[in-house]
This record gives sequence, C-alpha cells and structure tokens, in this order.
Amino acid sequence: MKNNKKIMHSTCPHDCPSACALDIEVIDEKTIGRIKGSKDNDYTDGVICAKVARYKERIHHKERLTQPMKRIGKKDSGDFIPISWDEAMSKVTSEFIKAEKEYGASSIWLYYYAGTMGLVMRDGINRLGKAKSYSSGYDTFCTTLSWTGYIAGTGSLHGVSPLEMEKSEVIVIWGTNPVNTQVNVMSHAIKARKNHNAKIVIIDIYQNASMKQADMAICLRPGTDGALACAAMHIAFRDGNADMDYMHKYTDCPLELKQHLTDKTPEWAAEITGLTIDQIEAFAKLITSTKKCYFRLGYGFSRSKNGAVNMHAVLSIPAVTGAWAHEGGGAFHSNSHHYNLDKTMIEGKDINAPSRRLIDQCRIGDTLLGDKKTLDNGTKIAALFIQNNNPMCVAPDQNKVRQGLMREDLFTCVHEQFMTDTAKMADIILPATMFLEHDDIYQAGGHHHIMLGKKAIEPLGQCRSNHDVICDLARRLGVDQHDGFNMTPSQHIDWMLKSSKLGDFATIEKEKWIICKPDFAKSHFIDGFYHDDGKFHFKANWTVQFGQKFAPDDIDYIKNKMPSLPDHWNIIEEATIDMPFRLATSPARNFLNSTFSETKTSIRNEIRPSLLIHPDDAIDNDIKDGQLITIGNKRGQLRLHAKIFAGLQRGVVISEGLWPNSSFIDKSGINTLTSAKPGAPVGGGCFHDNHIWIKP
Repeated sequence: MKNNKKIMHSTCPHDCPSACALDIEVIDEKTIGRIKGSKDNDYTDGVICAKVARYKERIHHKERLTQPMKRIGKKDSGDFIPISWDEAMSKVTSEFIKAEKEYGASSIWLYYYAGTMGLVMRDGINRLGKAKSYSSGYDTFCTTLSWTGYIAGTGSLHGVSPLEMEKSEVIVIWGTNPVNTQVNVMSHAIKARKNHNAKIVIIDIYQNASMKQADMAICLRPGTDGALACAAMHIAFRDGNADMDYMHKYTDCPLELKQHLTDKTPEWAAEITGLTIDQIEAFAKLITSTKKCYFRLGYGFSRSKNGAVNMHAVLSIPAVTGAWAHEGGGAFHSNSHHYNLDKTMIEGKDINAPSRRLIDQCRIGDTLLGDKKTLDNGTKIAALFIQNNNPMCVAPDQNKVRQGLMREDLFTCVHEQFMTDTAKMADIILPATMFLEHDDIYQAGGHHHIMLGKKAIEPLGQCRSNHDVICDLARRLGVDQHDGFNMTPSQHIDWMLKSSKLGDFATIEKEKWIICKPDFAKSHFIDGFYHDDGKFHFKANWTVQFGQKFAPDDIDYIKNKMPSLPDHWNIIEEATIDMPFRLATSPARNFLNSTFSETKTSIRNEIRPSLLIHPDDAIDNDIKDGQLITIGNKRGQLRLHAKIFAGLQRGVVISEGLWPNSSFIDKSGINTLTSAKPGAPVGGGCFHDNHIWIKP
C-alpha cells in the first residue's frame, strides 16, 4: 500500500497566549498522526505542551459528537436522539423567531468565548449578532482585570518581545505557571539561564511545577501581589536603585510615588503577603540590581477583586528602575492590541444596526434568573446560542448557572465537540469541527506572529464549522445580505489581510505566518508611552471608566477608595472565622480550562479532583491525605479528596483544573464556590478570590 503521509503546518487554536506553530503528520484525509512544535518559528522553537502533542487522542476520540441531536428527556439528563441538520437548524430558527416576536431581538443571547482563538471561527458569531441585534457577551472570564491594570500604566496593550528574555539577566515570571499553561515562556527563560546564567524568579501562590525550576521561588498569599510590588519599589528608592532620570523623563509623578511608598516597608508587606522580611529584601535586591530585568506578567494574579490594582502595581516596578530603556529589560503581558487587524468583514462591523445589549458573561447565572442589573433592565433571555464555551463548567457561581439553564422556558442550542456539562443542558446540540478540519487564522497574544491554520483532514461525521453554522442561520433568518455570510473562511482571511495591508491568503499560506514584531523603540516605549502626555502613569485614572454598567455593585465605595497610586487594596474575600480558608482554582497541567478533560491520558495524569491543603491545616482539621472532605461557602458546597501539600501558605488551598461536574461525587464542580461578583473598575472574573470552610 502506498504511503501518503505528509506534514502540514497549522497553529494551536486553544486559549493560550503561546499560539504554538505546529507541524502535523497527516496519515490520510481523515487521520492525523503525531503533532510537533515547529522549529522554524522563533517563538515556538519546536516546543509544545504534552496535551497538544497528543492531539490525535482528542480529534479521533470515540465520544466526539458527530450528528445533530434533540433533547427528549429532562435538561441535564443527557437523553437525546439524532436528527438531521435541516431539522436541527429549522428548530433553532423557529425558536429564535418565536423569542424575537414575543420578547424582542435582545432576548436572544449569542454566548461565546475562547474555545477557539481562530478569528474566523471565534468572532464570526458577532456578524450574526449585529445583523439581528441579538444580545452579546461582555468578555469578563479572563482578560478584563489584567488588561485594565496594564493599560492604566502604559496606555497600550503591548510590551517587550519575549525573545528578549535571552538578553535578560533576571527574568521575573509573575502570576503564571508556564510549565502548566505556557510552556514556551519557561523554555525561553531556561534558554537564557543556560546561555548566560540569567536568574529566574517565579512568583505564585503555591509551589507549582514552574517554581521547581526557579532560582528564586516566592509563594505569597492570594491577592497580595500589590503589597510585594510596593515594598520592592520602596527598597529601590531606599537603596538608590530607583532611576530618577528615567522617571523624570518617562513617568507622571515620580516624587509623589516616592513619598507614597515611604511607609510601604518590607515589614508592612511581610504582614500582608505572609513572606518574611528577608525574602522581600532578597527579591528586591535581585530585581533592582540590574537594568536587564524582564517581567513576564501572567493572568492568575489579577483574578481577584483587586486584580487591576495588582497588575498596575507590579507593572510599575520596571518604570521605577528604568528597566524599560534596556534590551532584556521591561515588561510583557500581551500583544493582543498590537496587530490592528481589520475584522470588519468577519464581525460585520459595517452593518448599520442598533447597538446590541451587552451582558456580563461571568454573571450568566444571575442573568438567566432574571436579575434586573445584569439584564440592563431589559427583557429576559428567552433563547441562548452557545459556541466556544462551556459555562456549566467554567462560569462562576455554578448553582445559579445550573438553575438558569434548567429553566423550561429557555431554549438553548449548543454547538460543541463533546457532550459537555453545557451540552447536557441543551435542547438542540450541533456537532462542531476541530481546528484541523477547517481553515482559520490566529493572532498570538504571547508573541508577535499572525499565523495560519489550514484544514488538514475532513470533518468527522456530520460535524460543521462555526462559520458554516452561523452563515446557515443567517440565511434561514433572512439576514445573509452581508458579504461575510457568503464567503469561505479562506476568503475572509484574504480580505482581512489585504484590508490590513499585511499581504493576502496566498502569501500567508506560503510563509505560514506573518511576523509583526514591534521594533525596540515601540516595544520599550522609547518614544513615549501611549497616554496623551506620553508618560507611564503611576497615578492610574480609574474613574474615567466608571460609566460602564459592568462595574461592581458597591461602586460608590470603590470610586472613593480605589487607590490611584500603586498599593495593596484590601477588598479581597479575606478569610474569616466562619470561612478560614482562601481558595484559588489554578490551571492543571493536562487540562486547558475544561478542554482535554475528556481525553484518557489527561484524566489518568490528573487522577481526580482534589484540594491541596497544608499539612498543619490538615492536622488542625483532622484531615488525612486522600480523605474525602466537604468544602463550601454561601454559594454552595461540594465534596472532593484532600491532598496534603506543604508548598503553600497556611490558610490557602488550591484546586487544580476544571474537571467536568460529573467527576465530582455530588456532580457539582469547583466553580460552585467561585464568586460572580465583578472586579473593579470595569468588571472581570475573580476566580482566585474566594473564602471557604472545610469539613472532614
């Protein structure tokens, strides 16, 4: 038999800043083999995570959805029967028309997020939403708090290229566990250490896999990063390592900041963070003794109610030391706003239609249960269409989410790859393609490439892409006049690249990616930061954004108390006598949010849902390793197994990974305990900011 195997290039589509360049072994038109990281891409550099390397286990999984289905049992029963695509789409169309006629177009909510980061497959749903004036989601799951805090300082969401880590003398990886979540960050940091003895500092809330590879590992209490940052800057001023010349030229109020930090001593920070004074002093000395100090800032430490303040405080350190001005120095969080791609055709931005109602995606539970504030005093949600998301697992305050999705008067259609917790709540399920079964294009938040992902194999069974489903709905609803509904994915890519003056589909197909690396002056803000005055802002103007309805409910308190200068803002959900533990829901190595939780290897490696608890806390609460325990707070309770773990502070507990609800004894997942209350100043998910009780 003739061997027709070939290697095709693609891009990892998942919700990760690394957007790895992939080389795919294609066995035949329906089968893939091994997946490797592309060595031709200077960021991926041949390194990818294990879960994507074994993607054939996922794409060829026997439990993939392959045909449309209609619910015949109760919601959440998993009782469905197969139907044709025409019957399924006719049902969705008729339910949308019915909801619009009775309650108005805004009663239909198109609910999506980052199940794929492909611009065509992820964002095309907005074209339908605009054409019909359906409700849309305000993105609060991941980036709102961190991006707000970063932009408050720099005025723009970009920074120093990750490739410059190879020129750094100290690399501070703060609030991310790259061994679990962004393996390339760690690979580049280790390369810098190997080649010229760079020191790696990891700052997190527990001794995770990344910390094991650090030269200095700092384990602090959740939500106290701002205090550590302020103490480090205090020490920089105290010891003469603050770059006054740089600050007078590039920052807004260096003398005011210096005065403000007078009492932010190591002793003050030690009390808040749980670190020792010696740890704080050693950290500050290391990061302020060189200009070539690179801060790689993650998302984890901003997922608290004070997350934006924490991000801004940490980001202020390289402005105090003047590290921004030097190769290998400065900071990086995301390049997401660097590309300026024209998505007019993909998103239908040129459609002349009324503004759409935006609803906080984290507050889906409150919204479906009729909360006036989250509904913006508008009509109820009568129909829900879900792509690229699994809110029954990933959204906070799960009991409310469940109650809302169980509403008998709510029609729900879910376009999915597996029978997720959310799919079980659907009235109609549509089978979705995976990234190797359609064309798409990606922009990397974690580096500087626009990248193509070409179709490599035929879709499994009757699976259809997001794009095909959205275009079919537009035709059935009579709003397909926009050109975007009559273009193929490759035509969308071609139009966007041409309009953005970045070539065309043929060019990126040949080259595999487009390098959009900012030059030194832009990435280091040598010509000034992106505020009107050209300065880095130590004094954040949070109040300019408070007009948005997504701010926390206690807005008057926050407007008066939210610190403008870097500080520790103590509005986190602190431990109490009744709730003596602080819970964070950190990423597992073998899952990516709720994705990969269906593959056997990932399940085998992660074993089961568990709670990391300090040995002394376990003794005090009469808990043994492996014991079944109950944890809870005012939002609910659940059972899982204890795992005695010395690598965290007392009073802090960690649950790694978003396991399916069915993996828990009570069928209630870890987000039963997380709060949907938004962070300040403009909302954002606070998944790592929860207090709980624990019982054997």
